[in-house]
Amino acid sequence: MKYSFRTKLSLSYIAVVLVSVLLISIMMNQLLDKHFRDYIIQNQELKNKAVVSQVSQQYKAGGIWNTEAIENICINALEQGMIITVKDVSGNTIWDARAHDNAQCEEILSDMADNMHSRYPHWDGSYVENSYPITSDSGDIGTVTIGYYGPYYFNDSALEFISTINRLLMGVGAFSLVLSFLVGSIMAKRLSSPISRVIDTAQMISKGYFNDRITEESSTIETAQLTETINNLAETLEHQETLRKRLTGDVAHELRTPLATLQSHMEAMIDGIWEADTERLKSCHEEIIRINRLVGDLEKLARYESENLILHKTNFDISKLISQIIKNFENDFVAKNIELDFEAKEEMIFADKDKISQVIVNLLSNAHKYTPSGGAVAIRIISTADKTEIHIKDTGNGISPEDLPMIFERFYRADKSRNRLTGGAGIGLTITKSIVEAHKGSIQVSSIASKGSEFIVKLPKQAS
Repeated sequence: MKYSFRTKLSLSYIAVVLVSVLLISIMMNQLLDKHFRDYIIQNQELKNKAVVSQVSQQYKAGGIWNTEAIENICINALEQGMIITVKDVSGNTIWDARAHDNAQCEEILSDMADNMHSRYPHWDGSYVENSYPITSDSGDIGTVTIGYYGPYYFNDSALEFISTINRLLMGVGAFSLVLSFLVGSIMAKRLSSPISRVIDTAQMISKGYFNDRITEESSTIETAQLTETINNLAETLEHQETLRKRLTGDVAHELRTPLATLQSHMEAMIDGIWEADTERLKSCHEEIIRINRLVGDLEKLARYESENLILHKTNFDISKLISQIIKNFENDFVAKNIELDFEAKEEMIFADKDKISQVIVNLLSNAHKYTPSGGAVAIRIISTADKTEIHIKDTGNGISPEDLPMIFERFYRADKSRNRLTGGAGIGLTITKSIVEAHKGSIQVSSIASKGSEFIVKLPKQAS
């Protein structure tokens, strides 16, 4: 059987309180009994000595005892459960409680035993007697024997006091139980409500609704982290869903134009409207090459984004590699009247030379493509303790702030018109990022619209 978090939390509060009250009650009872027994024993001894002192004061010179006063003292003690016998120094009985009223003495002792057994069923007390000498200035004048139920006993007042304490503990336990239920319910609700909200949001996410967010704040660190994680998950999935839909549309867009061209050309030639001459066949062939190039780029991207991408790393001079790539682009930059500035200095890195070459080619190609005539492109290599940084900065059109976070996504191009004169399929930067991250590196971009962009590639120097 499964229980809700709220129910379990409430029951745990109640269980903790019950166990605590039970332990406190047991400890208080044991402590109370011990101290109360000690108190009763000490008090009994004090009463015994008080009776002896009172009896000794009833002796008068010449061996005369005030028997009437002694009788009053002993009867009063009898009512307190003390069976007293007073004898003079010769052993003659001056007053004997049993001789006075034996039935009352037995009844008192029986009541004491019943009281004790009602509180302690296994109590093994019994009747005990203690003898105390009576002394005066002339020496011993007699003895007082005091019998009582020992080693201790509780009278009605003492038992009522203990019962009152127990009832008080039971009342505190009941109050604590109710209070723990109320407090536990409130705390459980406060703790479980955000979690329930997280569950609802997670269920909405599982159904494909990614726009729901948890706005309730929690003072509990773990709960706050959980809600933040779910919100981030929803935002990420919403973003990925948007990219997925756009990817579908972009792929369809990229394939539609060459396929439509091929279809129209082939239909015209089949219907005899066009003659299947070399020029028209060449045009169809170019569209096929374009489709093949797009499919190749997609395959390449899938391979680079795979966790099983194999890198053939070697030590090589990145500066020398960039110099070689620049020579391949030199005519293009000169034809467009773009100044290309690169200060070559030796910088050894450990990486896959072919794939890093593609990174540089992609970034230089973009710089050339988006930098207008008369602009400039600068390449710098900055060496740090553990990384090699490649900075490629242009004075082109720049990237708007809303487009900047998206430029590494598949098929994304800031040029919404998707003019093929200014861009390809929009996969180049995605491939570039995948290659850099496969090397455990990073790529960053900063840009100001109408002023240019700067791409920064950071690669680790050592094998990772």
